[in-house]
Amino acid sequence: MLFESPFSLTLLLLIPLLALWYFKSGIKNQGTLQISSERYTSLEIRRSGLYKKNIILCLHLLITILIIIAISRPQKIDKITENSVNVVDILLVLDISSSMLADDFLPNRLEAVKETAMNFIYNREEDRIGILVFAGESFIQCPLTIDKSILKSLISEIKVASKEYDGTAIGMAIANGTNRFRSSDVESKVMILLSDGSNNSGEIDPITAAELASQFGIKIYTIGAGTDQAYTKIPGRGLIVNEIDEATLKKIADVTGGEYFRATDIKALESIYLKIDELERSEIEINEYTLYKELYGWFLIPALLLSILLFVLKQIIFRVND
Repeated sequence: MLFESPFSLTLLLLIPLLALWYFKSGIKNQGTLQISSERYTSLEIRRSGLYKKNIILCLHLLITILIIIAISRPQKIDKITENSVNVVDILLVLDISSSMLADDFLPNRLEAVKETAMNFIYNREEDRIGILVFAGESFIQCPLTIDKSILKSLISEIKVASKEYDGTAIGMAIANGTNRFRSSDVESKVMILLSDGSNNSGEIDPITAAELASQFGIKIYTIGAGTDQAYTKIPGRGLIVNEIDEATLKKIADVTGGEYFRATDIKALESIYLKIDELERSEIEINEYTLYKELYGWFLIPALLLSILLFVLKQIIFRVND
């Protein structure tokens, strides 16, 4: 408890002086009655008069103390803290073309990406995250959500696209992702696009799609996944040519204000997602408010009630003159 006018509390130092003055004033104002013998004044009567005077004195002092405390304006201070989180909407755009079965990442590229993406998701407590997969066409695997259990379940179900949908339509994936963000009203919108190939399907050019995404305020981080070797083996299918179109992925990142990363192994992939996690942190604004609750009523009201009691005692019950 604090006091708005603490200087007023110094008046409490006058209470002992007031008590002394009241006591002396009471003696001075007493009349003198000479009685030939004390037997005519009982001890009970004398004690009763002193008792009444003491009650009146205590009530006067208590009322004065309460009023002094009330005019000092006692206050209770409550601090309220509001946390405002500016969340980030993040769309993971994952390549699921057949080349993602290459075993340069163990057990293969796709499984390594799924595991790393899941770890990334669990680090984003406040943000909404969605998943879009693409090969020759793009599909929304999971809309933007904060439900981590749904994301985990749907990520585990991701598989390489069937032969009829095989290919790498990067432009279509970006365009589809941009469309998903159109209903988002958050300030920060991010795509993390991972691919191990070059755009060879779809009707939309990747750079054109990136420029469109940029107009909607969407930042795209691009990741090229695969070793630096010319060929990579796919179990049961033989060798495939590593043809990551780094120039296009870099251009997509540049156009949208993002950044391009190259992941040549699982450790590099993990570090890339960690770096993106650091770059795109949710902003937390902390606003602190102070509320002052006036408490003078807790002292003023009792003082008023005691004043009424004092009046009743003096005028009706005790009939004592000051």
